[in-house]
Amino acid sequence: MKERVTLKVYIFKEIKEMDNYDKLVERISNAAKLEKDDIERKVEAKRAKLSGLVSREGAAQIVAAELGINLDQERLKINELVQGMKRANVIGKIIELYPVREFNKNGKEGKVASFLMADEESNIRGVLWDTNHIALIEQGKIKKGDVIEISNGGVRNGELHLSSFSDFKKSKEIIDNVVIERVFSEKGLDSVSPGQSAKIRAFIVQVFEPRYFELCPKCRKKVVNGKCGNCGEVKGEKRALINLVLDDGRGNIRAVIFGGEIEKLGLSSEEIFSLERFATKKSDLLGEEKIFSGNIRSNQLYNTTEFNIESISDISASELVKELEAKV
Repeated sequence: MKERVTLKVYIFKEIKEMDNYDKLVERISNAAKLEKDDIERKVEAKRAKLSGLVSREGAAQIVAAELGINLDQERLKINELVQGMKRANVIGKIIELYPVREFNKNGKEGKVASFLMADEESNIRGVLWDTNHIALIEQGKIKKGDVIEISNGGVRNGELHLSSFSDFKKSKEIIDNVVIERVFSEKGLDSVSPGQSAKIRAFIVQVFEPRYFELCPKCRKKVVNGKCGNCGEVKGEKRALINLVLDDGRGNIRAVIFGGEIEKLGLSSEEIFSLERFATKKSDLLGEEKIFSGNIRSNQLYNTTEFNIESISDISASELVKELEAKV
């Protein structure tokens, strides 16, 4: 199966789009007044010196610092934000506000709020942990449609996290024609790293049995033994998740799919929620090639990189023909 995977992937190799690494190199090149090729050579040299333990984006940040370029003091476009940034400055329009959630972790209670912000080129999910920032949302002082300025935000797992050291305020600037649809960069599994939103064409080479859990119908928190931490005794809604291993001929990764997207694998609800029926269908999934979009994340518990899949689509034959024609 490995040979089949490699052959098909390289025949229909995706045309790569400019990702945040390219944007970052371009910014460093302009600031340092050096050619992009020179910056990329410095990045690869830095990665080699560090035995490849840092991503290209991380190595580029180190190179920028060595050249005296302080990216933390610059305002960036959303698609220029890079995993690991701790003092990112960005401006964007809030295109979606999610309900404020309460949590209780290890006996510590708190609140968390999140939103989706966008500019003319991309969008990102923002997460608020500071009570003063959250109060701005709760009191309606910052609402959907507002343009906001963020300073000292931290980028991790493809999200922009704001702490009490971050600034979060309404801006007088006007931003039109923002990108509303979720943006995923087409990538190969040999070049992905935590924090990226990726669109990957790959084969399913391993499938694990579904795991089941229940969610509260009111607040969407996990229900354990018929009880929700927020709402008390409730009848939970049954949900499933499935772990896969994907391979695109250049690398492989463990992936997880939740909810309704599982059905896009070609499984019915009965086959998802019955282990016996799932077992009869499992072998049919092996070798299937699809387009998977989602976030690359770091699993701290197992010290691994995982792919959290948000959407699945079939490969269009017409798109493959167009790609082949473009290469002729």
